[in-house]
Amino acid sequence: MSGGRSDNKTKPGDASVAAFVDGVAHEGRRADARILLDLMSRVTGAEPRMWGDTIIGYGQYHYRYDSGREGDFFLTGFSPRKASMSVYIMPGFKPYQDHLARLGPHKHSVSCLYLGRLGRIDLDVLAEIVSDSIERMRARYPDARL
Repeated sequence: MSGGRSDNKTKPGDASVAAFVDGVAHEGRRADARILLDLMSRVTGAEPRMWGDTIIGYGQYHYRYDSGREGDFFLTGFSPRKASMSVYIMPGFKPYQDHLARLGPHKHSVSCLYLGRLGRIDLDVLAEIVSDSIERMRARYPDARL
């Protein structure tokens, strides 16, 4: 698509976050999802919302690229995937190298942090990353809301 509104498949919905988490097949991943629900709700002060079928998002911002493409997306979120827990840090990880060194075992892509079991992660460091990433997104997108 060139320009205009995006056809982003990941959109906010009205599905129950609690029902989604309760339906996570892997018991450990389900327990970790509950831990992240608590952590992210506390850090963001926002209510979780389903985005698409498998992502729990917090807040929302509207983006517009120079190309004219625009859309809406969550400020932060996570998804209890089969292989790992995916945590979405929208500004990316360049500002968080010190944090990542203290976090515990992880992998990451441009804006996605992949975690195994949360028992091996420093949750205080994760909370710092999430909190700072929201501040950065709200500075970049002044109309962003939690």
